[in-house]
Amino acid sequence: MSSINDNRMNRLVAEIAASYREQPINPLLDYSLLPSRKRVIESIQLVWELLFPGYFGKQDLNDETMEYHIGSVLIQIQEKLSDQIGRALLYRRGQNSHSYREIKSEAEEIIHQFLAEIPRIRSVLATDAQIAFDGDPAANDLSEIIFSYPGLFAVGVYRMAHELEVLSVPLIPRIMTEYAHSVTGIDIHPGAKIGSSFFIDHGTGVVIGETTVIGDRVKIYHGVTLGALSLREGHLMYGKKRHPTLEDDVTVYSGASILGGDTVIGKGVVIGSNVSIFKSVPPGAKVTVKNPELIIKGQAPQEFPQEFTWDWVI
Repeated sequence: MSSINDNRMNRLVAEIAASYREQPINPLLDYSLLPSRKRVIESIQLVWELLFPGYFGKQDLNDETMEYHIGSVLIQIQEKLSDQIGRALLYRRGQNSHSYREIKSEAEEIIHQFLAEIPRIRSVLATDAQIAFDGDPAANDLSEIIFSYPGLFAVGVYRMAHELEVLSVPLIPRIMTEYAHSVTGIDIHPGAKIGSSFFIDHGTGVVIGETTVIGDRVKIYHGVTLGALSLREGHLMYGKKRHPTLEDDVTVYSGASILGGDTVIGKGVVIGSNVSIFKSVPPGAKVTVKNPELIIKGQAPQEFPQEFTWDWVI
């Protein structure tokens, strides 16, 4: 009986191996070094310690231990993330195109430039946390925002991933933002350009496409899509402006969709819930859908007629 099972298992192994060789989507047999999603996620957590010291990782910090802790975390990030960046560069370019020494040197320079941006990223994230607190009466203090708000986490991971995207690092930025997507339900492409004081309230179902441009002090709610129009041309559209631009001080309420690379939402515009926009909106405008009628049929309370309408306020 065991020999029969062994034969079946051997045939299955051979069939799966053959499928690897036949499918062009699996080029990985030619590569010995690939980025590790686990290590990239560990790097995110280490960077998060630098962005919000005392909140995450080691918490009993003081003036005497702070600099030692910063140095220790920087070394861990440098070792872990530079290795992953090197692997990503090898994967994208092919192992035979560059020597490992050249790739390692390039990865180390990239990680140095990335870490040099940490103070600036911290400053921008501070504005994101502050506007979240200022705009949410349910928040008790900034610590609650930093510890628990998914919008701040998704935006923070986006901001670190965007820096690597700017430095032309393959794979790693998208691994970072898709990890945040899996945790928060907020999908921000690392190629998007987002200004300071950016607040995503609640957040679930938010989609921000690759070529989106967002100004300062913009607030969006759950279920908002900043997307592209029909993508029938598929990958031929790569590199072209496909997603909208939101200027400063725009507010977009839940369920709204703003689509198209030529679509510009002017400064100070307020967009109501469930609105679909395919063309530009001038500064200062307010966009809502016409108030629908809500009709309830059936046994109604005594104070209401059997059938009545109710204006939906946006």
